[in-house]
This record gives sequence, C-alpha cells and structure tokens, in this order.
Amino acid sequence: MTVIEAKVHRSSARNAKMAFILTAVIVGLLSAVVAASYWHPIVSLFIGALIGVPTGGLVWVLVRIWPVIRLLWWWSLETLLAVLLLTAWVQLANHTPTLVTLLVVALVVGVPAAIRPVRRQVIAWAWCLVVRHRLRVCFAQFIIANQSGSLPLILWARPTPVGERVWVYLRPGLSAKDLEGRLDKIAVTCHASTVLIERASENNAAYLRFDIKRREVLTAHVGSPLVDVIDPAAPVSASPLTVPTALDLPDVDAPTITLPTQGKPATKKPATTANGSKPAASSASPVPDDDTSDWI
Repeated sequence: MTVIEAKVHRSSARNAKMAFILTAVIVGLLSAVVAASYWHPIVSLFIGALIGVPTGGLVWVLVRIWPVIRLLWWWSLETLLAVLLLTAWVQLANHTPTLVTLLVVALVVGVPAAIRPVRRQVIAWAWCLVVRHRLRVCFAQFIIANQSGSLPLILWARPTPVGERVWVYLRPGLSAKDLEGRLDKIAVTCHASTVLIERASENNAAYLRFDIKRREVLTAHVGSPLVDVIDPAAPVSASPLTVPTALDLPDVDAPTITLPTQGKPATKKPATTANGSKPAASSASPVPDDDTSDWI
C-alpha cells in the first residue's frame, strides 16, 4: 500500500532543497550585515553562516516532512478518537472490576444504539469522517491538482439534514469550474445522489463548500402548527368549497341602483367643460333654423 506517492516524494525533496538554499543564503546575509556593525566583516560572515545554515536546515526538515504532516492531518480525527477511547478503556480497566468495566462499556455502546436520535447523530458524524476520505480519493484519482501533485486541503465536515457539508481549500492549478464537470463522479465516490459546489468566501476563490446530498427530506411528513390554531368546537360549513371569512356578508347593506322605467327613457345629461360652460355644438349636427333652399 502506497502511503506517499513517488511523484509527491520527488516534489517534496526538490522543494525542500530549494527552501534550504534560499533560507540559508537570505538569513545568513541578513545576519552578517547586522553582525558587521559590531565585529569585523570576516567574523560577521562566519556568524551569518552559523545562523543561516541551521535555519535553512530547519526549513528543509519542515518542507521535507510536509507530505507526512498532511497525511497525519487527514487521519487526525480518527487518531484522536482512537487515543481517547484507548485511554478511557485502560483507565477504566485499571480502576474498576471486570464486571463494572463490562457494564460501563455496555451502557456506552448500548444506549446510543437503542435511542434513535442519538444513533442518527452518531451515524451522521461517522459519515462526515468517511466523506472527507472519499473526497481525498476523488482528488487523488481523477482530479489533477497541479504538476507537483499537491492535493487540496480538506478542512472540516459537518452533518446536514440531507447529507454532509465539507469545506475545502484548493491549491494553485485547480478551480471551481474544473470541479463542476466532475460532480457526477464525486457523487459516485461519496456514495451520494448529488453533489453541489459553492464558494464559501466572496474574497477567496480557493475556499469552497461541498454540499453532499444522500437523502430526500422534502417528502417526509412534518407536523403543522396550524392544527393547534383551529377550534374543534367551531361549526363546519356544509359546502367544502366555502372559504370561511371574518366578514358576515348578509349583515352588509348592498348599494341600490335605480334603473330608468320603460315609459320614460333616460335623459342624458349634457356634458360640461372644466369651467362649467356648455361645450359648443358640433358642426356635423344639423341646424333647425337653416333653410337649405337658400343655398340652391
């Protein structure tokens, strides 16, 4: 089983060598310049070398073991839980009889297994641990991070009503657009139905949020608070389509409209202008006093 890939091993060795040279030269020169104010320049160079070389060696060690540190970070939660459980078991076994030890272990394991809400929370947090490793498999298998083989940093995960939410910090060479075309493969690897990716920060495009959905909650039956508001003693309407209102319509006086009778046709009120005067007669209407025979 390959713990650290050969590509990552060679890349870390090259980066460690460059970090050692740069750190030793820069720190050594700065130390020599400061020491030249108090001693001879030749002595200052030796002092700069004595300070720069150990500092460069320390940086070389940190860069060289970075793949191991990253591997420990990936398994940090599992390692911490294992240490805590093992320590608790040893302390319990050393300070209590065997029967009491077995009884405590049975209670610690049996109570969460018997109580459904507690059991669901334990399973949800266990899936968070699993999803972190499944995402790491995705980045290592079919998502190319960069030429040096540096994988994204998987920060934290927490359960949600539909699955899990994971925060990831991308390395140079990878963006959210590169991951959007592989969401179906990520969902298959994480044993989920769908996976969504969103930016977790408006100022940093490398900080992403993975929403992993593995169950549907919209089809579940939920209790409505409106049931407690309805008065069971209230009368039920005979028609199911009648909408109850707070207004009693029979008690409202409807406005009456007077219609003209058949014997007397309704007279049209002449229109008036804005200043109250009657408008001028239209030229198209005939004038009764005008005799058309005078114009023939």
